[in-house]
Amino acid sequence: MTTPNNSSLLIVVPTFNSYLLLPKLLQSIKRQTLCSWRILFVDGPSSPTHRTWLNQTCSEDPRCTWIPQDDISSGIFGAMNQGFSHARASEWILFWGSDDWAASPNVFSHLIDLIHQTSTDNAPPDLLVGLGRYADLSSLLLGRTSSFLPSSNLSSSTYRRALFLGSTPPHQATVFGPGARGLLDSYDPDFRLAADLDFFLRLSQFSGLNIQTLNFEIVHMGIGGVSSKATFRRLREVKKAYVRAFGYLWVIPFLTRYFRRLFGNLSLVF
Repeated sequence: MTTPNNSSLLIVVPTFNSYLLLPKLLQSIKRQTLCSWRILFVDGPSSPTHRTWLNQTCSEDPRCTWIPQDDISSGIFGAMNQGFSHARASEWILFWGSDDWAASPNVFSHLIDLIHQTSTDNAPPDLLVGLGRYADLSSLLLGRTSSFLPSSNLSSSTYRRALFLGSTPPHQATVFGPGARGLLDSYDPDFRLAADLDFFLRLSQFSGLNIQTLNFEIVHMGIGGVSSKATFRRLREVKKAYVRAFGYLWVIPFLTRYFRRLFGNLSLVF
């Protein structure tokens, strides 16, 4: 059994001609006070210039590696599925985009400390869900915070109820533990923009989950990703995910999800 004491972090980064953005992400990771991490770049059919950057970066630090994205694993979530399959038994996974970076130099050490502190009987949490904050890439000014629930330990039923009431873990601020991967280790390829929501909903169907939410800022996220440029497709996929999870009640999480985004993050009372 994998124990918390030998835990490390794997940061999976899908890339496609994004070498101009990646130095900020890489610098934020190399500044970490914790050294037990590695980065896996999963690269689409990028230009020679981009791949030259990947080769040079990975040759300079053995903790950095890259692999080409499989033709059958298309899109960002296809690349992330390859990340799932390359994770070691002791690794906790963060999925970051090329335009994301660590919120502070002690993010990784704090996460590993929390894994140790919240584990009981060698059974660490399945997910750690922290805070993410959006940032303007040109000015680097920080904007709104993306969060799930106040800091607490959630059971399966509480976690699923939160999803039903429209809350969703920000996937860049979610750390996927070996326990979660043992239950569900891939995103559904039928989803191109809302596969993260679908994953969290499918995971909520398992009993005995241990979800730890954190009042801790993990990541800063660049504004203007792929999903923000395909709004109507994303809405269709969000509806599909809720229909699969809750049937004819899908309209409740769908509406509350977007009410929350319109009126800010509201605290849930359980």
